[in-house]
Amino acid sequence: MINEPSLAPREFGWIEVVCGGMFSGKTEELIRRAKRAHIAGQKVVVVKPALDKRYSEDEVVSHNETALPSILVDTADQIVLLTGDARVVCIDEAQFFDDRVVDVANSLANDGKRVIVAGLDMDFTGKPFGPMPYLLAIAEYVTKLHAICAESGTMAHYSQRVVEDEDQVLVGEYDAYEPRARHCFRPPVDKRRGRPITPFMNNISGSASTEKETQQKTEETNAE
Repeated sequence: MINEPSLAPREFGWIEVVCGGMFSGKTEELIRRAKRAHIAGQKVVVVKPALDKRYSEDEVVSHNETALPSILVDTADQIVLLTGDARVVCIDEAQFFDDRVVDVANSLANDGKRVIVAGLDMDFTGKPFGPMPYLLAIAEYVTKLHAICAESGTMAHYSQRVVEDEDQVLVGEYDAYEPRARHCFRPPVDKRRGRPITPFMNNISGSASTEKETQQKTEETNAE
């Protein structure tokens, strides 16, 4: 469920947390909220940890390649220095910060800012990830998003690691993780079980043969 407060200007601040597993749309939702605040005439600053340079160093980018300009920061304390006159502060991939980000988020909200935080609530073993449980506890608004399980096709809220690496922090994409439902989650590491996702097509008469051809091409590509 999307739990988003009103865009109406207020004299007080608050914290919103958007959480969930890999590929659930957390960054996409943070970008959506940031754009709406910008349209409403509010100054928005977006930051992300320097650790996350998967797509870009100066943008936050969702898995669907939606992007928004952002600032890389090495520590949570830098966020305060960079957002002085902002009305809205967006913090992406918050799980990669240390616990100082909790105090920073509180301080920004107490100064009258709207703070939007996005991050993984659990690591690849299914345990709470970094400062996220504390941020969830202090937030006025919490939205938990779900992906689609690569194995069962049901709602997924776990991030299944599919490469041999047991470090808690492994910045990766589809090459390293799959979304999994509870009954399909096998921590710490499991083999890849998801089927290739074919291009979306309208289910109209005559499309069955085209869809079959697309599936065959996908299988041939994966076999190479």
